[in-house]
Amino acid sequence: MASFFIQKDFIVKMDNVTASTVQDDETFLCIVNTCTVTQKSEQKARRIIRLLLKKYPFAVILVTGCYAQTNPRQILQIDSRIAVIGGQIKSRIAKLPDFFVDIFKKNEFEAKQTAEFINQTYSKQEESKYPVAEDAFKLSTTSFLAHSRAAIKIQDGCNNNCSYCAIHIARGKSVSLEASEVIKRVQKLEDEGHEEVVLTSINIGQYKSEYNNSSVNFARLLQLLLENTSKINFRISSLYPEVVTEEFCQIIKSERIRPHFHLSVQSGSDKILREMNRVYKSEQVKKACDLLRIAKEKPFIACDIITGFPGETDDDFDQTIKLCEYCNFSWIHAFPFSERQGTPAATMKNKVPQSISGKRAEELNKIAINSKINFIDYWKNKKLTAILETSKNTFTIQNQKKIYTYHAVTENFIHCQIQTEKELSELERKSINIKITTSLPEKIQKGGEIEASAELI
Repeated sequence: MASFFIQKDFIVKMDNVTASTVQDDETFLCIVNTCTVTQKSEQKARRIIRLLLKKYPFAVILVTGCYAQTNPRQILQIDSRIAVIGGQIKSRIAKLPDFFVDIFKKNEFEAKQTAEFINQTYSKQEESKYPVAEDAFKLSTTSFLAHSRAAIKIQDGCNNNCSYCAIHIARGKSVSLEASEVIKRVQKLEDEGHEEVVLTSINIGQYKSEYNNSSVNFARLLQLLLENTSKINFRISSLYPEVVTEEFCQIIKSERIRPHFHLSVQSGSDKILREMNRVYKSEQVKKACDLLRIAKEKPFIACDIITGFPGETDDDFDQTIKLCEYCNFSWIHAFPFSERQGTPAATMKNKVPQSISGKRAEELNKIAINSKINFIDYWKNKKLTAILETSKNTFTIQNQKKIYTYHAVTENFIHCQIQTEKELSELERKSINIKITTSLPEKIQKGGEIEASAELI
């Protein structure tokens, strides 16, 4: 969405805002993209909104995304300078640059009045039993301010009805970007010099399109992308286990498919998976991991786990532990069950106390930390390719020499810090060859982004 404002000559910043951020009286608009996966994500969004109100006292705070879709009233109650455009109609933000150009020409900008006008003019949405995101791919771009790695959203929404999840409520039914358009956008990224693109989605297994009068699923789309490009590499976002078929794994054997996968798992207990209304069983998760490891040499495989789902017993959780041990995940994103308004799970009986669900999540987090350290240590002193996440020329003086520090992401998703005398800004978007020198357990334990040290080869 930043590109639409840049095209109208507005200055756009994507800096982190903290309590120590200096008050800014010139910024007129702050945009917050929100999540509604858990109560904590909504709480975090509210904290950020209040912080922006304080640090940018003359700005409109525009809130969008899933939380803005499911509970706009709660957000609007925070302050009169807030405008809300729900996630399903997020594409309307593309109209705002022209709107702001007009009000500044007329010298009519005032934050509260502007927020009220946006709410009245751009935020209204007709209610529907089967909503679909409005122009879901309008805000896609080939320009990236904050990252060197490119991303393309190929699918949005979800047709599943998982009992704990509010995302299908917030996002609406599944929609897919036409295969021909995906190919065209990736080709443009390749022409512009990008060496990697992340294919993002809500449920990538529900990707559906047509190409040359034939049906295209996600596996076929990957094949078409490989056939219609020559150099660019592909990273895949979250996968359901049933997507990982033998056909899919034949395609990902390509060296241009990054060996990094994230499986949506949630539980190792078939009983709990059934209560969650998931469409697979634990054996399918095991099979998916086995197939991925046949296709790729020691790939990075991560997963999501929910602990303390209603009715989850010690035995159910033990099955989850055993599944994680079998699959040997490189990382486990574990979090306690969080009730989501409007979902069946919110009214289920046999609630698990938060003290228990929290302890179970902590146990999985300990396993996750050890697994990531072991994974990184396996790759020590081995050659890997990486993309610079940032090319900012941050340096220190050591022994009268400039030592530059860079953040890079390896092909198998190790976030590493590189210190070198070489200035690498000219390598933005380009692959570099590195060698992992050591894992950084303390930073991994604290949840830091940097996980390892590396050096250039």
